[in-house]
Amino acid sequence: MTEDAVVAAFREEWGRVVATLIGVAGDWDLAEECTQDAFEQAMRTWPRDGVPERPGAWLTTVARNRALDRLRRGAVEASKLQVVGAGTPVAEEDDVPVDEELPDERLRLIFTCCHPSLPFEGRVALTLRSLAGLTTAEIARAFLVPEQTMAKRLVRAKQKIRNAGIPYRVPPPDQLPRRTNGVLAVLYLLFNEGYAATAGADLVRQSLCDEALRLTRALRGLMPGEPEVTGLLALMLFQSSRQHARVDAAGELVTLEAQDRAAWDGAAIVEAASLLDAALAEGRVGPYQLQAAIARLHAEARDASHTDWSEIARLYAELAAVLPSPVVELNLAVAVAMADGPPVGLARLEALEPALASYHLFHATRADLLRRSGRRVEAADSYRAALALVGTDAERRYLERRLDETRP
Repeated sequence: MTEDAVVAAFREEWGRVVATLIGVAGDWDLAEECTQDAFEQAMRTWPRDGVPERPGAWLTTVARNRALDRLRRGAVEASKLQVVGAGTPVAEEDDVPVDEELPDERLRLIFTCCHPSLPFEGRVALTLRSLAGLTTAEIARAFLVPEQTMAKRLVRAKQKIRNAGIPYRVPPPDQLPRRTNGVLAVLYLLFNEGYAATAGADLVRQSLCDEALRLTRALRGLMPGEPEVTGLLALMLFQSSRQHARVDAAGELVTLEAQDRAAWDGAAIVEAASLLDAALAEGRVGPYQLQAAIARLHAEARDASHTDWSEIARLYAELAAVLPSPVVELNLAVAVAMADGPPVGLARLEALEPALASYHLFHATRADLLRRSGRRVEAADSYRAALALVGTDAERRYLERRLDETRP
């Protein structure tokens, strides 16, 4: 169906077309508006004329023509038109060159969206809007903020880029490692918000996970020699492989040890393992590769009892050395507890309480280790502390069930 072709083109081409138009016109809002116009034109003409052989080239040409026409009509944009329009013939919409080789500007767009001078929430919002094509309302719903609040974030981010003169480019080689890490952090945050939402009725937001995976695949296609990009993609695939087993038919949370491993996505695990091997072969191991290696041990264990917790603890210790974080230390404490016993893990948790006192998973972890140690009264107190902080309904119900189990 033509409608399906347009939907598929939207998912695959939105970011590419927007990026190209920003590179041509230097105007973010104009680029998004003209890209939207191009997709609306596709909905009108593709049913009549058929889907073009190269939908992306068709859409880019139509959107570019729209942008140039808008600039031509605006007297205040005359100088800009002189620059971008020089030597650029405006094709008729019925005569779009499907063989035209169009540069892929998405790498510039990703790095511009994730510029370190932008506030982190602005980077996330701009990435979802410009590269994934999500509406302001969709982004606001994903992060549980009012649409007006998200609209202001987007406006401020675009104004910052314009007023600060942030260059629309891939950073020079000496800045690339530092800037790449910022891009990866944004993409992983998007994935995590979909994989384990911070609040709301749903624990998993599949659409957000899908967008993060799609953008990370696109980034890897643009930076195939960067092992941390490949490592992040492997990590996402390992985690998403068990996504559908994390909640049961009633929408209740299922812990890792209780999940039906036959329901895990074997193809995703195989792909992730291959990607991780390729990344590790580069000999430049970073935090995303280490996290992917940990996820691999979970994914490839035939059941919970065969999980190599000692190796997981070793990898978390290595991760803590390169990426110091209380959350990493919390995961290390869990791995040590599973390898050497709950009392050893509980001893490690004590030092983390000041930094993680407002983090519900800290209290939930301590409660679980106390329960495994037979210390029901103390476990109940920790479950209550976790319940006071938890954000999602599924996790709340799970903690309530665990709390009930501590009662005599």
